[in-house]
Amino acid sequence: MSQPAAESRLASVRDRLREFLPTDAGRAAVLGFYASLLITFGGLGAGAVRRDDPLLEMAQLSWLRFGHGLWLSRLVCIIGVGLMIMAWMRLGRETMAGRARLNDLRFVVLAWTAPLLLSVPLFSRDAYSYLAQGALLRDGFDPYAVGPVANPGILLENVSSVWTATTCPYGPLFLLIGDGITKITGDNVVAGTMMFRLAMLPGLALMMWAIPHIATHLGGKPPVALWLAVLNPLVLIHLIGGVHNELLMVGLMAAGIALALERHHGAGIAVVTVGAAIKATAGIALPFIIWIWMIHERQDREAEGRKPLPPFVMFVKNSALGGLIFLVIFAGLSLVAGVGIGWLTALSGSAKIINWLSLPTILAHIVTWFTPLDLSSVLAVTRSLCALALAAILVWSWWRYRRTEAEAVMGILVAFVAIVVLSPAALPWYYSWPLALAAGFSLKRSTMAIMTGLCAWLMLIFLPDGNTGLYNLVHVLVVTFVAILAGWSLVKPDPLRVRTAERYLAEHVDA
Repeated sequence: MSQPAAESRLASVRDRLREFLPTDAGRAAVLGFYASLLITFGGLGAGAVRRDDPLLEMAQLSWLRFGHGLWLSRLVCIIGVGLMIMAWMRLGRETMAGRARLNDLRFVVLAWTAPLLLSVPLFSRDAYSYLAQGALLRDGFDPYAVGPVANPGILLENVSSVWTATTCPYGPLFLLIGDGITKITGDNVVAGTMMFRLAMLPGLALMMWAIPHIATHLGGKPPVALWLAVLNPLVLIHLIGGVHNELLMVGLMAAGIALALERHHGAGIAVVTVGAAIKATAGIALPFIIWIWMIHERQDREAEGRKPLPPFVMFVKNSALGGLIFLVIFAGLSLVAGVGIGWLTALSGSAKIINWLSLPTILAHIVTWFTPLDLSSVLAVTRSLCALALAAILVWSWWRYRRTEAEAVMGILVAFVAIVVLSPAALPWYYSWPLALAAGFSLKRSTMAIMTGLCAWLMLIFLPDGNTGLYNLVHVLVVTFVAILAGWSLVKPDPLRVRTAERYLAEHVDA
């Protein structure tokens, strides 16, 4: 695209955002758009760039990766993230006050997303693993049996060392996507990364459709739900900028639940199954959709004056139909991909991640502080105990939340939170799973302030190059301060009284 054409596109986006200016919502939307541009530019040097990037060298921008250029890139990127969080908070206040419409927010999502589509991978190097895993299937290997190290080449060079020997933990549909992309782009890392990002975008469209629909069934406000679960910087920057398959998985999962709530139960199960064929986590929703199906069938029979079927008979019937839909779709995708169910054993690969975001790791660290035991032996015990607790919570939540639509969705939410907290490892973008459902409920402003503060903390706790800042005390303290400020600003505009101070100084100078 020529420079004048690019400038024209940027101007049109800016003008469209200003259609609902001079309101605070419009100003926040424009601020977030410029923040996205800063993040994209800063990411050229500070992001998860290729180890050997001839594209930057050709553009005479390789200096952004080293020395003062790297520090400048990091500063620009972090300022961009901070400004996007600020814009998100300001837009949140306007949305909760009813001054931002649903379609306006959908356009803001697209505007904030557009610059990120051109960025290098941000806050994660997973995109390079995706390419290497797709190339395994392309080149005749079984990604569930061998890791990327079995297929040396340019794609392997950019995979994080911890994942080079790890088998693929994703479903057959995701492997088919990777296979198709690497067949088209070959070993071109830039083109492959961009195509993966585009392949994940349908998930964003599904989220923008499904989450407001879920909110209408759960008593929430659709615009607020969209603002919290989709316009969230944690979602946009990590899932789109980071090129994570969570974007497609969460979109399919949310769409399936929305369809089930709209009484399209078979279609809902089918769509969630497709999501599970991307990443197994989506499958957690399936047993709860059976409850929704039973609730609707009982209501329909009562409305028609017919006697309801015995609960056990209804459960067996609906479970059999749902199970058949799942088996046909998942087995069909596995057959097309030419792989089995080896992804089940590959799920244990996440155990290689050790950080403070998971409860088993927190407990293990605490034990090692007060005992001479080494971390690895304690971690094996804490992970086993948390796995037992997780299994119990999953069974309990499925049985406990079965009486109404809202309860069934709450059960899925509880299950997702338990998985994120109690699993051997967790990463910031995992919180997009429960967030997509929590946003649909009617939440108190104080609850939303806590959630937004947590999202801001999770957004910033990793560095733009994909490394964690969890073990840097200064970084953690700064991020915690920003998170508290973000949550506080949702309930109280200008919590640091900056504007009040500006007015006081202005009046004092005038005097």
